[in-house]
Amino acid sequence: MTPIADWFSFQTASPPSAAIDIAVNRVSAAAIDVHGGRVIVTAHAVERLDEGVLTPSLTDSNVRDRDNLAAVVARMLDRIGRPRRVALTIPDQVAKVSLIRFEKVPSRAQDLDQLVRWQVKKAAPFPMEEAQVSSAPAGRADGQEFVVSLARRDTIREYEAVCEAAGAHAGLVDISTFSVINTVLAEPSNRTGDSLLVNVTPDCASIAILRNTELIFFRSLNAEGDGNLSDVVHQTAMYYQDRLQGSGFGRVFLCGAAAVAGRQAGDVEQIRHNLEARLRTPVGTVDVRTAVALGDRIMSSQVLLDTLAPVVGVLLRRREAAA
Repeated sequence: MTPIADWFSFQTASPPSAAIDIAVNRVSAAAIDVHGGRVIVTAHAVERLDEGVLTPSLTDSNVRDRDNLAAVVARMLDRIGRPRRVALTIPDQVAKVSLIRFEKVPSRAQDLDQLVRWQVKKAAPFPMEEAQVSSAPAGRADGQEFVVSLARRDTIREYEAVCEAAGAHAGLVDISTFSVINTVLAEPSNRTGDSLLVNVTPDCASIAILRNTELIFFRSLNAEGDGNLSDVVHQTAMYYQDRLQGSGFGRVFLCGAAAVAGRQAGDVEQIRHNLEARLRTPVGTVDVRTAVALGDRIMSSQVLLDTLAPVVGVLLRRREAAA
Protein backbone atom coordinates (compact mmCIF):
# COMPACT_ATOMS: atom_id res chain seq x y z
CA MET A 1 0.00 0.00 0.00
CA THR A 2 1.42 3.41 -0.92
CA PRO A 3 1.84 5.89 1.94
CA ILE A 4 -1.25 7.75 3.03
CA ALA A 5 -0.96 11.53 2.99
CA ASP A 6 0.61 13.18 6.03
CA TRP A 7 -0.55 16.77 5.69
CA PHE A 8 -1.23 17.73 9.25
CA SER A 9 0.25 16.72 12.55
CA PHE A 10 1.19 18.91 15.48
CA GLN A 11 3.38 16.14 16.84
CA THR A 12 5.11 13.06 15.45
CA ALA A 13 5.57 9.74 17.16
CA SER A 14 5.47 6.02 16.53
CA PRO A 15 1.93 4.97 15.63
CA PRO A 16 -0.42 4.38 18.58
CA SER A 17 -2.99 1.59 18.53
CA ALA A 18 -5.86 3.65 19.92
CA ALA A 19 -7.46 6.97 19.07
CA ILE A 20 -9.93 9.44 20.55
CA ASP A 21 -12.12 11.77 18.49
CA ILE A 22 -13.51 14.80 20.31
CA ALA A 23 -16.41 16.48 18.49
CA VAL A 24 -18.81 19.19 19.58
CA ASN A 25 -21.57 16.69 20.40
CA ARG A 26 -19.73 13.46 21.28
CA VAL A 27 -16.52 11.65 22.09
CA SER A 28 -15.66 8.44 20.27
CA ALA A 29 -12.78 6.03 20.59
CA ALA A 30 -11.37 2.95 18.90
CA ALA A 31 -8.54 0.49 19.36
CA ILE A 32 -6.94 -1.57 16.60
CA ASP A 33 -4.73 -4.61 16.31
CA VAL A 34 -3.08 -6.45 13.43
CA HIS A 35 -3.80 -10.13 12.78
CA GLY A 36 -2.50 -11.93 9.73
CA GLY A 37 -1.62 -8.65 8.06
CA ARG A 38 -5.13 -7.26 8.55
CA VAL A 39 -5.90 -4.23 10.70
CA ILE A 40 -8.87 -4.99 12.94
CA VAL A 41 -10.92 -2.64 15.09
CA THR A 42 -10.99 -4.59 18.33
CA ALA A 43 -12.97 -2.15 20.47
CA HIS A 44 -14.90 1.06 20.10
CA ALA A 45 -16.99 3.39 22.24
CA VAL A 46 -19.00 6.56 21.84
CA GLU A 47 -20.77 8.90 24.26
CA ARG A 48 -22.68 12.08 23.66
CA LEU A 49 -21.53 15.38 25.17
CA ASP A 50 -23.84 17.79 26.93
CA GLU A 51 -24.43 21.03 25.09
CA GLY A 52 -21.89 23.69 26.00
CA VAL A 53 -19.12 21.36 27.20
CA LEU A 54 -17.14 22.09 24.02
CA THR A 55 -17.30 25.09 21.68
CA PRO A 56 -14.81 24.56 18.82
CA SER A 57 -13.13 27.79 17.76
CA LEU A 58 -9.99 29.04 16.06
CA THR A 59 -9.56 32.05 18.31
CA ASP A 60 -11.37 31.40 21.62
CA SER A 61 -11.12 28.83 24.38
CA ASN A 62 -12.67 25.52 23.29
CA VAL A 63 -13.10 23.43 26.43
CA ARG A 64 -15.78 25.03 28.60
CA ASP A 65 -16.19 22.17 31.10
CA ARG A 66 -12.89 20.34 31.39
CA ASP A 67 -13.96 18.02 34.23
CA ASN A 68 -17.03 16.87 32.31
CA LEU A 69 -15.11 16.30 29.09
CA ALA A 70 -12.22 14.53 30.84
CA ALA A 71 -14.68 12.21 32.58
CA VAL A 72 -16.25 11.24 29.25
CA VAL A 73 -12.82 10.66 27.68
CA ALA A 74 -11.83 8.51 30.68
CA ARG A 75 -14.92 6.34 30.21
CA MET A 76 -14.09 5.92 26.53
CA LEU A 77 -10.54 4.87 27.41
CA ASP A 78 -11.87 2.33 29.90
CA ARG A 79 -14.08 0.78 27.25
CA ILE A 80 -11.24 0.32 24.73
CA GLY A 81 -8.70 -1.17 27.12
CA ARG A 82 -7.26 1.85 28.95
CA PRO A 83 -4.44 2.77 26.51
CA ARG A 84 -1.78 5.15 27.82
CA ARG A 85 -0.92 6.63 24.41
CA VAL A 86 -3.52 7.72 21.91
CA ALA A 87 -3.90 9.62 18.68
CA LEU A 88 -6.34 12.50 19.04
CA THR A 89 -8.60 14.05 16.42
CA ILE A 90 -10.22 17.41 17.10
CA PRO A 91 -12.75 19.64 15.33
CA ASP A 92 -11.79 21.25 12.02
CA GLN A 93 -12.62 24.71 13.39
CA VAL A 94 -9.55 24.55 15.62
CA ALA A 95 -7.22 25.03 12.63
CA LYS A 96 -7.03 27.38 9.68
CA VAL A 97 -6.01 25.34 6.63
CA SER A 98 -4.43 26.93 3.57
CA LEU A 99 -2.92 25.72 0.32
CA ILE A 100 0.14 27.86 -0.36
CA ARG A 101 2.32 27.81 -3.44
CA PHE A 102 5.90 29.11 -3.53
CA GLU A 103 7.82 30.06 -6.65
CA LYS A 104 10.99 28.79 -5.03
CA VAL A 105 11.15 26.35 -2.13
CA PRO A 106 14.11 26.73 0.28
CA SER A 107 16.29 23.67 0.57
CA ARG A 108 16.72 24.01 4.35
CA ALA A 109 13.81 22.99 6.56
CA GLN A 110 14.40 25.93 8.88
CA ASP A 111 14.22 28.41 6.00
CA LEU A 112 11.05 26.77 4.68
CA ASP A 113 9.43 27.00 8.11
CA GLN A 114 10.24 30.70 8.31
CA LEU A 115 8.83 31.27 4.82
CA VAL A 116 5.61 29.42 5.69
CA ARG A 117 5.19 31.42 8.88
CA TRP A 118 5.77 34.70 7.05
CA GLN A 119 3.15 33.73 4.47
CA VAL A 120 0.41 32.70 6.93
CA LYS A 121 1.11 35.63 9.25
CA LYS A 122 -0.80 37.90 6.87
CA ALA A 123 -4.10 36.14 7.56
CA ALA A 124 -3.49 34.82 11.07
CA PRO A 125 -6.23 35.95 13.49
CA PHE A 126 -3.81 35.89 16.44
CA PRO A 127 -0.11 36.72 16.98
CA MET A 128 2.29 34.24 15.43
CA GLU A 129 4.01 33.93 18.81
CA GLU A 130 0.86 32.07 19.93
CA ALA A 131 0.66 29.92 16.82
CA GLN A 132 1.39 26.29 16.16
CA VAL A 133 2.08 25.76 12.46
CA SER A 134 2.21 22.49 10.54
CA SER A 135 3.10 22.22 6.87
CA ALA A 136 3.67 19.41 4.39
CA PRO A 137 3.94 19.10 0.60
CA ALA A 138 0.53 18.92 -1.01
CA GLY A 139 1.81 16.14 -3.25
CA ARG A 140 2.23 18.03 -6.51
CA ALA A 141 5.01 16.72 -8.71
CA ASP A 142 6.87 20.06 -8.69
CA GLY A 143 6.93 20.12 -4.87
CA GLN A 144 6.06 23.83 -4.73
CA GLU A 145 2.63 23.66 -3.09
CA PHE A 146 2.11 23.03 0.62
CA VAL A 147 -0.80 22.32 2.92
CA VAL A 148 -0.41 24.61 5.92
CA SER A 149 -2.40 24.33 9.14
CA LEU A 150 -2.41 27.08 11.75
CA ALA A 151 -3.80 26.82 15.28
CA ARG A 152 -3.37 28.49 18.63
CA ARG A 153 -0.87 26.60 20.75
CA ASP A 154 -3.03 27.14 23.84
CA THR A 155 -6.00 25.60 22.08
CA ILE A 156 -4.12 22.43 21.16
CA ARG A 157 -2.91 22.29 24.74
CA GLU A 158 -6.53 22.39 25.99
CA TYR A 159 -7.30 19.13 24.19
CA GLU A 160 -4.04 17.51 25.26
CA ALA A 161 -4.75 18.45 28.88
CA VAL A 162 -8.15 16.76 28.71
CA CYS A 163 -6.49 13.50 27.62
CA GLU A 164 -3.91 13.84 30.40
CA ALA A 165 -6.64 14.37 32.98
CA ALA A 166 -8.29 11.19 31.66
CA GLY A 167 -5.04 9.25 32.01
CA ALA A 168 -3.64 9.17 28.46
CA HIS A 169 -0.98 11.00 26.49
CA ALA A 170 -1.98 12.40 23.08
CA GLY A 171 1.12 11.62 21.04
CA LEU A 172 -0.49 12.88 17.83
CA VAL A 173 -3.07 15.62 17.27
CA ASP A 174 -4.93 15.89 13.98
CA ILE A 175 -8.11 17.50 12.65
CA SER A 176 -11.13 15.39 11.89
CA THR A 177 -11.51 15.83 8.13
CA PHE A 178 -7.85 15.16 7.38
CA SER A 179 -8.24 11.88 9.23
CA VAL A 180 -11.40 11.04 7.29
CA ILE A 181 -9.45 11.72 4.08
CA ASN A 182 -6.92 9.13 5.15
CA THR A 183 -9.69 6.58 5.63
CA VAL A 184 -10.80 7.32 2.06
CA LEU A 185 -7.24 6.99 0.71
CA ALA A 186 -6.72 3.68 2.50
CA GLU A 187 -8.77 2.11 -0.30
CA PRO A 188 -6.41 1.90 -3.35
CA SER A 189 -9.22 2.44 -5.87
CA ASN A 190 -9.84 5.89 -4.34
CA ARG A 191 -6.32 7.11 -5.15
CA THR A 192 -6.83 7.85 -8.83
CA GLY A 193 -8.86 10.62 -10.41
CA ASP A 194 -10.68 13.50 -8.72
CA SER A 195 -12.70 12.98 -5.54
CA LEU A 196 -14.89 15.25 -3.42
CA LEU A 197 -15.43 14.72 0.30
CA VAL A 198 -18.07 16.50 2.37
CA ASN A 199 -17.58 15.90 6.10
CA VAL A 200 -20.47 17.09 8.28
CA THR A 201 -20.75 17.80 12.01
CA PRO A 202 -23.61 19.52 13.87
CA ASP A 203 -21.89 22.92 13.74
CA CYS A 204 -19.52 22.64 10.78
CA ALA A 205 -19.02 21.14 7.35
CA SER A 206 -15.70 20.73 5.56
CA ILE A 207 -15.22 20.22 1.84
CA ALA A 208 -12.07 18.68 0.39
CA ILE A 209 -11.11 17.94 -3.20
CA LEU A 210 -8.46 15.33 -3.96
CA ARG A 211 -6.66 14.79 -7.25
CA ASN A 212 -5.31 11.28 -6.98
CA THR A 213 -3.83 11.53 -3.47
CA GLU A 214 -3.20 15.28 -3.60
CA LEU A 215 -5.29 17.77 -1.67
CA ILE A 216 -6.11 20.58 -4.09
CA PHE A 217 -8.96 22.33 -2.24
CA PHE A 218 -10.10 22.61 1.38
CA ARG A 219 -12.79 24.74 3.00
CA SER A 220 -14.61 24.65 6.33
CA LEU A 221 -17.86 26.49 6.95
CA ASN A 222 -20.00 27.04 10.02
CA ALA A 223 -23.46 25.52 10.17
CA GLU A 224 -24.87 29.03 10.66
CA GLY A 225 -23.90 32.07 8.66
CA ASP A 226 -22.03 30.47 5.75
CA GLY A 227 -24.98 29.56 3.56
CA ASN A 228 -26.78 26.35 2.65
CA LEU A 229 -24.45 23.35 2.42
CA SER A 230 -25.69 22.19 -0.97
CA ASP A 231 -25.25 25.71 -2.34
CA VAL A 232 -21.68 25.90 -1.03
CA VAL A 233 -20.89 22.48 -2.50
CA HIS A 234 -22.28 23.67 -5.82
CA GLN A 235 -20.08 26.80 -5.66
CA THR A 236 -17.11 24.56 -4.90
CA ALA A 237 -17.90 22.41 -7.93
CA MET A 238 -17.99 25.52 -10.12
CA TYR A 239 -14.62 26.65 -8.73
CA TYR A 240 -13.27 23.17 -9.37
CA GLN A 241 -14.28 23.34 -13.02
CA ASP A 242 -13.18 26.94 -13.62
CA ARG A 243 -9.98 27.22 -11.57
CA LEU A 244 -8.76 23.68 -10.91
CA GLN A 245 -9.15 22.30 -14.44
CA GLY A 246 -11.68 19.81 -13.18
CA SER A 247 -13.11 17.33 -15.64
CA GLY A 248 -15.58 15.70 -13.26
CA PHE A 249 -15.54 13.89 -9.94
CA GLY A 250 -14.95 10.18 -10.13
CA ARG A 251 -16.20 9.80 -6.57
CA VAL A 252 -18.17 11.93 -4.12
CA PHE A 253 -18.24 11.00 -0.42
CA LEU A 254 -20.52 12.19 2.37
CA CYS A 255 -19.36 11.50 5.92
CA GLY A 256 -20.94 12.37 9.24
CA ALA A 257 -24.49 12.98 8.09
CA ALA A 258 -25.83 9.80 9.73
CA ALA A 259 -24.24 10.67 13.06
CA VAL A 260 -25.53 14.26 12.85
CA ALA A 261 -29.05 13.24 11.89
CA GLY A 262 -29.18 10.40 14.40
CA ARG A 263 -30.99 7.36 13.12
CA GLN A 264 -33.45 9.32 10.99
CA ALA A 265 -32.62 7.73 7.64
CA GLY A 266 -34.88 10.18 5.85
CA ASP A 267 -32.78 13.13 7.03
CA VAL A 268 -29.58 11.51 5.77
CA GLU A 269 -31.18 10.66 2.44
CA GLN A 270 -32.38 14.24 2.02
CA ILE A 271 -28.85 15.55 2.52
CA ARG A 272 -27.57 13.01 0.01
CA HIS A 273 -30.34 13.81 -2.47
CA ASN A 274 -29.61 17.54 -2.28
CA LEU A 275 -25.91 16.96 -2.97
CA GLU A 276 -26.60 14.56 -5.83
CA ALA A 277 -28.98 17.06 -7.40
CA ARG A 278 -26.38 19.82 -7.17
CA LEU A 279 -23.44 17.73 -8.37
CA ARG A 280 -25.32 15.43 -10.75
CA THR A 281 -23.13 12.64 -9.42
CA PRO A 282 -23.93 9.69 -7.12
CA VAL A 283 -22.91 10.38 -3.51
CA GLY A 284 -21.44 7.52 -1.50
CA THR A 285 -20.43 7.14 2.13
CA VAL A 286 -17.05 6.67 3.78
CA ASP A 287 -16.92 3.00 4.75
CA VAL A 288 -14.06 2.13 7.11
CA ARG A 289 -14.54 -1.55 6.24
CA THR A 290 -12.62 -0.94 3.00
CA ALA A 291 -9.59 -0.17 5.18
CA VAL A 292 -10.04 -2.26 8.32
CA ALA A 293 -12.00 -5.23 9.55
CA LEU A 294 -14.46 -4.88 12.42
CA GLY A 295 -14.22 -7.24 15.36
CA ASP A 296 -16.72 -10.09 15.54
CA ARG A 297 -18.91 -8.42 18.14
CA ILE A 298 -19.05 -5.03 16.43
CA MET A 299 -22.35 -4.53 14.60
CA SER A 300 -21.94 -1.98 11.82
CA SER A 301 -24.41 0.77 11.02
CA GLN A 302 -23.97 3.96 9.02
CA VAL A 303 -23.90 5.92 12.28
CA LEU A 304 -21.04 3.75 13.54
CA LEU A 305 -19.15 3.92 10.24
CA ASP A 306 -19.37 7.73 10.24
CA THR A 307 -18.23 7.83 13.87
CA LEU A 308 -15.27 5.53 13.22
CA ALA A 309 -14.04 7.34 10.09
CA PRO A 310 -11.77 9.92 11.80
CA VAL A 311 -10.35 7.60 14.48
CA VAL A 312 -9.57 4.85 11.95
CA GLY A 313 -8.06 7.39 9.56
CA VAL A 314 -5.63 8.86 12.06
CA LEU A 315 -4.49 5.42 13.18
CA LEU A 316 -3.96 4.21 9.62
CA ARG A 317 -2.06 7.32 8.62
CA ARG A 318 0.54 6.98 11.31
CA ARG A 319 0.97 3.27 10.62
CA GLU A 320 1.47 3.92 6.91
CA ALA A 321 3.93 6.73 7.64
CA ALA A 322 5.94 4.42 9.89
CA ALA A 323 5.91 1.50 7.45
